[in-house]
Amino acid sequence: MTVAFCPAAPLLLPAVEISAVPETADLRRACAAAVEAMLAAGPGTVVVVGPEAPAGARYGAGDVASLRGFGLDVDVPFAGPPAAGGSTAPPVFAVGAWLLDEAGFSGARVGVGPDELARVLAGIAGPVGVLALGDGSARRGVKAPGYLDEAAAPFDAGVAESLAAGDAAALAALDPTAGERLLAAGVPVWRAVGAALTGRAVAGRLHADVAPFGVGYLVADWTTG
Repeated sequence: MTVAFCPAAPLLLPAVEISAVPETADLRRACAAAVEAMLAAGPGTVVVVGPEAPAGARYGAGDVASLRGFGLDVDVPFAGPPAAGGSTAPPVFAVGAWLLDEAGFSGARVGVGPDELARVLAGIAGPVGVLALGDGSARRGVKAPGYLDEAAAPFDAGVAESLAAGDAAALAALDPTAGERLLAAGVPVWRAVGAALTGRAVAGRLHADVAPFGVGYLVADWTTG
């Protein structure tokens, strides 16, 4: 199994970004590199896991992800053309779909929340990739969405260290209470991926650890032995 860790921020989508800035362009390049590495193993299915999915939800062919909460009357197809009666996924799955589209991935896609990741992975035969979407602390500065918390940068630095080291057990052991206090929305996703891979040999590579808008954005890829 291979994993790409990318931010869940809709600003990665050019349609959402108000004006282009170098920081976002750099983040997109880092995400592209992580997704390319995840796809290099040739997975037949990519599981997109995001923090906003309702408990038990699964998204797939014919579903769309809505960007209406960002003032855009846009539905992004998640996996293939939209189907009548298809489900509407949260915006994070628009980010996942866009990243996979940009990478040219045409295989099967499944979108889930952290609670469903282990069950979905257990039911997939053959090579599988995981696109794990989640942000670090939104309390990295005085202009951050949650204002400044001095514990935010060290918390994100610990996550970055675990991602770089391929330390699945450390991700699985992240403190959810600290994550909630620091507005680190990616914690449930990281914990789920860590739990799925604990005990396996993992090679990790960190592509980005930045907080240009007061929110921690971490990008990495993992390959299991």
